[in-house]
Amino acid sequence: MIVFPNCKINLGLNIIGKRADGYHNLETVFYPLPFHDVLEVVNSSNEEESTELILSGNKIEGNTESNLCVKAYHLLKKDFSKLPVVKIYLHKVIPTGAGLGGGSADGAFMLLLLNDKFQLRLSQQQLINYALQLGSDCPFFILNKPSFAQQRGEVLEPIEVNLSSYKIVIINPGIHVSTSWAFTQTKFAAHNQLKEIINEPIKNWKEKLINDFEIPVFKKYPEIKNIKEQLYNSGAIYASMSGSGSTVFGVFPQHALIDRQIFPTYYFIKELFSV
Repeated sequence: MIVFPNCKINLGLNIIGKRADGYHNLETVFYPLPFHDVLEVVNSSNEEESTELILSGNKIEGNTESNLCVKAYHLLKKDFSKLPVVKIYLHKVIPTGAGLGGGSADGAFMLLLLNDKFQLRLSQQQLINYALQLGSDCPFFILNKPSFAQQRGEVLEPIEVNLSSYKIVIINPGIHVSTSWAFTQTKFAAHNQLKEIINEPIKNWKEKLINDFEIPVFKKYPEIKNIKEQLYNSGAIYASMSGSGSTVFGVFPQHALIDRQIFPTYYFIKELFSV
């Protein structure tokens, strides 16, 4: 069975404060984009072997056991002991460590795939509960619809946001930004109501819809700030860093032409149309 985990962008991201458990409360709007990895699971021919992860495409840092697809398998294996040994094939297309949620999507889609392939009959809420054990962004990919997210990002409320009439350009400079570092650099302050802003015309977002991670990240990595400025100079209606970066996206009129020559050749650039 094959599935195609997609990425997301954050439309606004407000850090509300630090929690007693060490995590942070936040508010954001997760928006899915049609840019995918490829994930396949097949039954192993030898039940005495251990589950194996075969990787291709973009390089993934870390060992196999830390991969969220493998963690998702073991998470379900604890509760479903008859889950057979499998081989996991993951082809990475979405840049890693980029604020696009590619790893979170892979883990969540692994849960969905195992649930369907082996008829585990888990409800959506049960899958969300499992996904939260993998990571704060993972529950979103179980729903995979535009959602207003609160607390760690797991409290989700579907909302009506439609960017299908626009072109979305995502640019990644290949810089790895540590999310844990970025959280330590943010300052907590009162914010405008994100849910209200997201319902305003997109032309209003530039002045109102902010990502709290941008201030420390732009200070440390001016190259990322420059991408946002170049997107606006190229005609973006709205531009922002996604998550803790380093990917920056721009929302353009559908037929806008993007001059890629203004960006270094080693940048990853993708033009997408939302569905």
